[in-house]
Amino acid sequence: MSETPLLDKIIKNVRVVRPHQDADELLDLGIKDGKFAQIAPNISPDKGKEVFDAQNLLGFPGVVDAHMHIGIYQPLDKDAVTETKAAAMGGVTTSLNYIRTGQYYLNKGGSYHDFFPEVLALSAGNFFVDYSYHVAPIASQHIDEIPLLFEEHGVSSFKIFMFYGGYGLHGLSEQQNLFLMINKEERYDLAHFEFIMRGLTRLMEAHPEARDTISLSLHCEVAEILSAYTKIVENDSNFSGLYAYSAARPPHSEGLAICIASYLAHETNCANINLLHLSSRKAMEAALTMQTAFPHINFRREVTIGHLLLDVNTPAASWAKVNPPIRPRADVEYLWQAVLNHQVDWIVSDHACCSAEQKRSTKDPNNIWLAKSGFGGTEYLLSGVLSEGSKRGMSYNHIAKLLSWNPSRRFGLLQKGDIDIGYDADLVLVNPNETFVVNAAESESQQGYTPFEGMELTGRVKSTFLRGNLIYNNGQVLGSPTGRYLKRC
Repeated sequence: MSETPLLDKIIKNVRVVRPHQDADELLDLGIKDGKFAQIAPNISPDKGKEVFDAQNLLGFPGVVDAHMHIGIYQPLDKDAVTETKAAAMGGVTTSLNYIRTGQYYLNKGGSYHDFFPEVLALSAGNFFVDYSYHVAPIASQHIDEIPLLFEEHGVSSFKIFMFYGGYGLHGLSEQQNLFLMINKEERYDLAHFEFIMRGLTRLMEAHPEARDTISLSLHCEVAEILSAYTKIVENDSNFSGLYAYSAARPPHSEGLAICIASYLAHETNCANINLLHLSSRKAMEAALTMQTAFPHINFRREVTIGHLLLDVNTPAASWAKVNPPIRPRADVEYLWQAVLNHQVDWIVSDHACCSAEQKRSTKDPNNIWLAKSGFGGTEYLLSGVLSEGSKRGMSYNHIAKLLSWNPSRRFGLLQKGDIDIGYDADLVLVNPNETFVVNAAESESQQGYTPFEGMELTGRVKSTFLRGNLIYNNGQVLGSPTGRYLKRC
């Protein structure tokens, strides 16, 4: 009789949190070839080549941060290293990143046939966590390239930035064709969005086996509303800071865009729609109304940790400028209620490292109109949800659903999202009782600041395992980047 082969690693004494089990359970986890191979109480230490004692810490499935931007404000290969170190610090083991042609990212237009292999080449060997990309079809030619992106590169999720056709990334702009690097006769408009949806519907019809994981994500704001309100608010001395920025990109712009996008999805039979970073009561109400109006569309609703932890009165001020804007406290509380009501499908960081030197104008640092949009925060995603969610009665398994299971299912990451036999051994160990104060200087991110500075959070990530390998432990990111590109078809 042959002996049972040794496990590569045994992680003992884990209070295992699973998305579909109400209570955590004290178990040992046996890992073989990067997968969970045995889950049981009291696995004998002599059955493993290596033993790690989790000391009764909570063990969550590795976090799937389904909305990040790597390489937007600094070169992609450099950004990947520092920002996925930050991800590992926060228990994130899978990073899903939005990318597009045009200014920022690689600063190139043209075909994804040429562009996307360059993205993959710059990514290889630079991610500390596993990764994939959502791709935005910007030019009309990109719609014809959707099958190529899916079949050759395993890209199953796509994006529309609804406001880009007539409004800038940071404010008013009349140069959007230059920004998007498309021909002057092309339009990034509602008709283009419709044709993207029709392209995705064709892809689903061609690949019925992947129908559940092919999806379209939308940043929902209406350019005309943003332009009109920005002109009004900029000339009104009663508005300043984050309050002004929220007023200039008002919540009803989100709500209107959601209604338009949802009707287009209905018209084109584009079955899987993700409504990104809903920031306000009006946006969430519109999203829920559209779900009722079009029950045959599989909507998913996303909220960011920034919109759950910050409001317009945060001391961070222009450091917290982001699209859609940080909102008043009443909107924040409404979003939390939607989370607790299971009306939110996943929570993300929308991490976009924008260095302090780039973020604010040196001459006028408090001028919200001159600040760039976006900030990092992937390292605070799990701790932030755990800290604020626990205060509000949120269960651990609900957190695991929102941060791991739900995004992994939607985006075709079928080896991720749970602690179960055969799944990738992605695990984050957390002390739910340890309180810490957010300090940007302690982060691996190159950003140099954080809008969460000084916040007291309860629930600290202690260790992160990627496919069974310890990549972060007690304040230190370990080893070299071993993240793999995840094809999703």
